[in-house]
Amino acid sequence: MSVRFSVLDLSPVVSGSTSGQALRNTLDLARHTERLGYHRYWLAEHHAMPGIASSATAVLIGQVAAATSTMRVGSGGVMLPNHAPMVVAEQFGTLEALHPGRIDLGLGRAPGTDQATALALRRSPEALSVDDFPEQVAELRGYFAADSTVTPAAGNEPPVWLLGSSGYSARLAGLLGLPFAFAHHFSAQNTVPALNLYRESFRPGALDEPYSMIGVSVMAAGTDAEARDMSRPQALAFLRLRRGTPGPLPTPEETAAYPYTELDRQMIDARLADQVIGGPETVRRRLDELIARTGVDEVMVVTQVFDHADRLRSYEILADLYKEAFAATAA
Repeated sequence: MSVRFSVLDLSPVVSGSTSGQALRNTLDLARHTERLGYHRYWLAEHHAMPGIASSATAVLIGQVAAATSTMRVGSGGVMLPNHAPMVVAEQFGTLEALHPGRIDLGLGRAPGTDQATALALRRSPEALSVDDFPEQVAELRGYFAADSTVTPAAGNEPPVWLLGSSGYSARLAGLLGLPFAFAHHFSAQNTVPALNLYRESFRPGALDEPYSMIGVSVMAAGTDAEARDMSRPQALAFLRLRRGTPGPLPTPEETAAYPYTELDRQMIDARLADQVIGGPETVRRRLDELIARTGVDEVMVVTQVFDHADRLRSYEILADLYKEAFAATAA
């Protein structure tokens, strides 16, 4: 198996802790997963979310890149409509100049937040549309051209990825010949159709052949029961988000004491069904099935659990399960 494995991190803030500790945990996890042999480490842009500390994505990418030495580091992703393309080019040109050959620029078209926060970011109601996303991508990439006057972007273009959870970005990535990352972890029903659309639409561009990656929520532990226990706080966090009351990742005690309704339990069951949760045998079987079904080149693993030590251990278990793949892709 030649599939690569990578890491997606949202710098989760847990109940009773702080954003500062969440960011220090991110640096610790990055160093840990680099030692294990993970290929790349991406940070996600979300805003006004009490449980996510990775909002200043470019800043955090710089810190992670400085704390590591071999792993690729990038955005999963920068929500381009929130930003002036020239500013993004300057930020990622700086990162590429400082860490040549190690930076990725993943771009999304969703706001990554609610309408009020999107308005605060974009500063104008007229800027809330995503209809000009292809033009924004083209403008951004133009600033990296060798003859661009935008310094230090000029001549320092990192690989550009398009991210998506539907067919729109899949098709655009194919038409532009760019690599494509699909958010299987929150839009599992659209994964295979979007990947098929990407491959059918692909025209040589930055790449000669299509290259696809999926984001997958994985929680690995010593046993299936332990993994299910680990998964419950993030399931409650998702439930609260859906109800418009986002917060830090709850403690196991808060999770156990929550007064779930029958509808709550149905929503949580549906959410967990698309995640890879279990002991080593279960995780290997379910991931093998998913990789075979999707035919992806890379799996980007997101692990949202309350205990940082459990998160470190989950990535260890996964690396051990796929040590042959890690060795093959490192060669």
